[in-house]
Amino acid sequence: MTKLALPLRVATRRNGTRDGELMLVSPSGLRWASAGAGAATLQALLDDWDAVAPRLVRRSQEFDAAEWAAADAFDAGQCMAPLPRAYQWADASVYRNHARLIYQWRREPIPPRYEDEPLVYQGGSDVMLGPEDPVVAVDEAHQIDLEAEVAVITKDVPMGTDAAQAAELIALVVLLNDVSLRGLIPGELSKGFGFYQSKPATSFAPIALTPDALGHAWKDSMLDLPVRIEINGERFGEPHANSEVVFNFGQIIAHLARTRSLAAGSIVGAGTISNADPAAGSACITEARVRAQLDGMAEERLPPYLRHGDRVRIYARGRDGDTPFGAIDQRVEIAGGGR
Repeated sequence: MTKLALPLRVATRRNGTRDGELMLVSPSGLRWASAGAGAATLQALLDDWDAVAPRLVRRSQEFDAAEWAAADAFDAGQCMAPLPRAYQWADASVYRNHARLIYQWRREPIPPRYEDEPLVYQGGSDVMLGPEDPVVAVDEAHQIDLEAEVAVITKDVPMGTDAAQAAELIALVVLLNDVSLRGLIPGELSKGFGFYQSKPATSFAPIALTPDALGHAWKDSMLDLPVRIEINGERFGEPHANSEVVFNFGQIIAHLARTRSLAAGSIVGAGTISNADPAAGSACITEARVRAQLDGMAEERLPPYLRHGDRVRIYARGRDGDTPFGAIDQRVEIAGGGR
């Protein structure tokens, strides 16, 4: 039986509710329209994916035929995170080079069996930030870092699902900034119980796409595009998201489902994108600082962590110069007067 193609692009528009309004987005990313009755929110779509997604594809195709003439201009400023609150946010670390540099920063060995099974932690999923929401921190002394990542949003995943089956249960692909407070990480990890205060709310690019909508940019269950990171308008890095990875998303999800089921609407990340080639730059500041230290750079010249007013921009670059997810474009705000 031929698998039904589901090329969907969706976003969530603010409407005064916690979960926003689900919107269909044109292939150009320039227009959007309400998904309509039966799919008021992204979670509603995910809860009944097999029945609702084909209907939304047909609705999107009708807009395509009319060149989206009746749709509104897309407005990233009106976007919440595609899934503003999720049942689960689990993040892995599958980029060899990032693990090598970060564990060097932590002065620890890479965990045993790092290449045998995915390394994951569970983050906070109750508040997800939209693409232009500010990164709000209490104090610059907490060492505010960005982390550009690719993640997927799952359908229901039964316990015991294998990697091949898990790859078929990926509903949507998203781009995110997994903000870290590096100054708090060592103290938290020294307690032996993992991250909490050092991992504030995660920010998301506005558009979520099905693997079918990504086409050739989805390969071996990974995004096959470079992701560009800019700080204050300057290029910081542009690593390729499908290079030097230990595990793909099918394998990560299968690992998570080894002893438990995953509810539809679980967000699963692959960790900070990282390439060994220095020309690719970095997708997080700590990695760039470790690289610079290895090159003999003095402490006072290392790339600084984010400060009040800094602007972060993250987007994937398509082969035709498009930005399929739109862009994360946010500023840093210090709320506690600790500058």
